[in-house]
Amino acid sequence: MRLHLLAAATALTLALAACASGGSLQPNGRALDAASLQAGRSLAGVRLSPAGWPTADWWTALGDPQLDALIDEALQDNPGLAVADARARGAQAQVGIADAARGPDLNAGASVAGARLPASIPLGNGHFGLAKYADLSFNWGIDLWGGKRDAWQAALGAARAAQVDARAARIELSGNVARAYARLGYAFAQQDLAAGELKRARQSRELTRQRVSAGIDNRIVLQQADGEVASAERDVAVTARAVDAARSALSVLLGKGPDRGLAIGRPRVLTPAELAVPANLPIGLLGHRADLVAARWRVEAAGKDIKAAKTAFLPNISIGAMAGVIALGGGSPLSLPSRFFELGPSLSLPIFDGGRLRANLAGRDAQYDLAVAQYNQTLVGALNEVADDVSALQSLQRQLQAQQRAQAAARQAWELALQRYQAGIGSYLEALSVRQQLLLANRGMAALQAEQVDRSVLLIEALGGGYQPQAGAPAPPSSTPSRS
Repeated sequence: MRLHLLAAATALTLALAACASGGSLQPNGRALDAASLQAGRSLAGVRLSPAGWPTADWWTALGDPQLDALIDEALQDNPGLAVADARARGAQAQVGIADAARGPDLNAGASVAGARLPASIPLGNGHFGLAKYADLSFNWGIDLWGGKRDAWQAALGAARAAQVDARAARIELSGNVARAYARLGYAFAQQDLAAGELKRARQSRELTRQRVSAGIDNRIVLQQADGEVASAERDVAVTARAVDAARSALSVLLGKGPDRGLAIGRPRVLTPAELAVPANLPIGLLGHRADLVAARWRVEAAGKDIKAAKTAFLPNISIGAMAGVIALGGGSPLSLPSRFFELGPSLSLPIFDGGRLRANLAGRDAQYDLAVAQYNQTLVGALNEVADDVSALQSLQRQLQAQQRAQAAARQAWELALQRYQAGIGSYLEALSVRQQLLLANRGMAALQAEQVDRSVLLIEALGGGYQPQAGAPAPPSSTPSRS
């Protein structure tokens, strides 16, 4: 009979244990192989260089010491960097918590309480008295299956991702300062062109007024000239506002008030970075892009979280011990009879928990799939950013060459018109009309040069912005998730 009862109890235990099982749950994320992303045709004709990766201080090559100083200032004072650093410290604190959970706990306690124990129970006398109690307890949950170690490694991966994020924030900030500085230079150039156009429009209106007074032209032409002057005055106001807006944007990036922007002088003409890309794309991006390195750490951490969640389904052993003293009434707690202690291991096995462990594991699987999807998205976006910036710079180079020819032709036309006027062949009004074409050509050239600098900075950022690969970074995620 006892044998039957034991067999039934064993069968029931196994059946209940099956309820707390996560064996059918698996992550579905599949990491992309960087080598499978084709970019050869998109980068055809671009100079490849093993030294194509940006340096950590890439902005010094743009040729403006004021920009160098502004980036240094931003890297010291921008509040956004403090946010990223605080997140990194918080993630590091979680590493300490997870590491501490791997070791034993030792606690001490003591209390004094008044109590009235009825005479009907052992040791009770029906009178009010003091109960004095002190104990020292020890507990250590043995990490049989490595779950606590996996949880610690997951926290470590998350902390490293946060540290890389803090580095990425600095790279992004330096790029934003350089681009805002380039916009300030373009705003000044536009302001000069607007002032030149206003001067031309006013001269043209004065000559038109003289011609109207002389009866050569009618007042319709004069009204048209007045409209040109008004439009030019509006453009002067617009470009002055653009200068103020660019300075204000730099003040924000520097972490200072608006008056700081007013102290920024006119930028020099920046020299855009020479177009070249590393020869080992796209594989090289995995180590040179901070966002990709952080994404890899998050995939690594999510995989460790899954392993830690799986160990929760397995039996575990913990060792506990307690020693203390207790005394009731006026007795001394230090007397030999008042001392007690206990020592022994304990075994725990989840049997039925309403699906909590399965739900936790399913959530970890989802987090892994999310981390892999974000890694894939970042990888695809990074490679396409490089290709798009390279294509844009190639197009801008061709546009600049054409615009240079247009600018040269407009300048020659202006010189010829001026010579005709000085020779008494043509009118100055005709010469001013030709000069308007030169101003438009100069405006187009300034816009293309500003866009070229902006795109070159974007390419530098797309190539990692000077992030240096670090030893110990995780390998690229495998194409299939771990099934262990």
